Amino acid sequence: QKVISMSRAVRPFFWLKTAGLLAMLGAVMTAQAADAGRYPQRPVRLVVPFTPGGSTDIVARLVAEAMHASLGQPVVVDNRAGAGGLIGAEYVAHASPDGYTLGLGTISTLVVNPIMLPQTARLDPAKAFVPVVALASIPSVFSVHPDLGVSNFGQVVALARSKPDSLNIGSAGMGSIGHLIAERLNTDLKIKLHHIPYKGQGPVVSSALSGETQVLSDQYPSSAPHVAAGRLVPFAVAAQERLPTLPQVPTFRELGHPALNDLAITWFGIVAPAGTPQAVVTRLNGAANAALQEPAVQERLQTMGVHVLGGTPQRLSSMMDETARVVRQTVREQGLAVDKPH
Repeated sequence: QKVISMSRAVRPFFWLKTAGLLAMLGAVMTAQAADAGRYPQRPVRLVVPFTPGGSTDIVARLVAEAMHASLGQPVVVDNRAGAGGLIGAEYVAHASPDGYTLGLGTISTLVVNPIMLPQTARLDPAKAFVPVVALASIPSVFSVHPDLGVSNFGQVVALARSKPDSLNIGSAGMGSIGHLIAERLNTDLKIKLHHIPYKGQGPVVSSALSGETQVLSDQYPSSAPHVAAGRLVPFAVAAQERLPTLPQVPTFRELGHPALNDLAITWFGIVAPAGTPQAVVTRLNGAANAALQEPAVQERLQTMGVHVLGGTPQRLSSMMDETARVVRQTVREQGLAVDKPH
């Protein structure tokens, strides 16, 4: 009886305390909603996890500059390179979720690296970020050295099948997106190229131009001058559709290899720290979509061979999920060593 009576005595205090906590929580949520409604009130930072001058950086700067018109505040690009994009990604993940620090994510930093590279295990993009918008995708071109004497997809495949392990293909390193593409090529085309890891994509292209490697997978903007000069012979592209500058070269989707096609398309998107208010995400999404519709932005991106995306945050989320599915499938099929569970 004493316990029951004491519980009854404490009960009013308990409910009073709970009501107070709920009132405080409601006040905080109301204040956050009000802040989101006035967002932004100062410049926004867009962290690019790579050095200036590359395709990723150029896309980020074009969109950031154009978002100013919708937001009424400048969007400042902040390059924080290192560790394959991990340094910049972690900076964004640990930033205040108020919409003033955003990150430019790529297929590598948001999907491939977290799956393949052990040093990225401490950052789970699915928990660290909320998608804001898919910005653009860059096609890849697959080419061979002209000394091989082949000029189309069928001839390349026939040559590779007749000489297993005799044709080399480079990548930017073990566990990189280029490594996965090389493995996927072998699986889907039923060939056996010999994979050589380098330290970065620059040496990969140089090795293909010199003939040290005979097959090259590369983003179209960096390979385009070499293709135009005849130093590389294209045999397939990974793209949404055939490239206007290479109308005779089929996509891997056309050739019956959709997974390879999608894996080799590099895409970019904007993410925010987990916990960013939905109203802020919606505001940023609208500003980014408006920027992507600017004629000057579209013209500049198209000259780079970039395909404009845009759309809802869910589109970027779906791209991340589908790419992760293909990457994990490739890991399983090739028996690649991954040093952490997924």
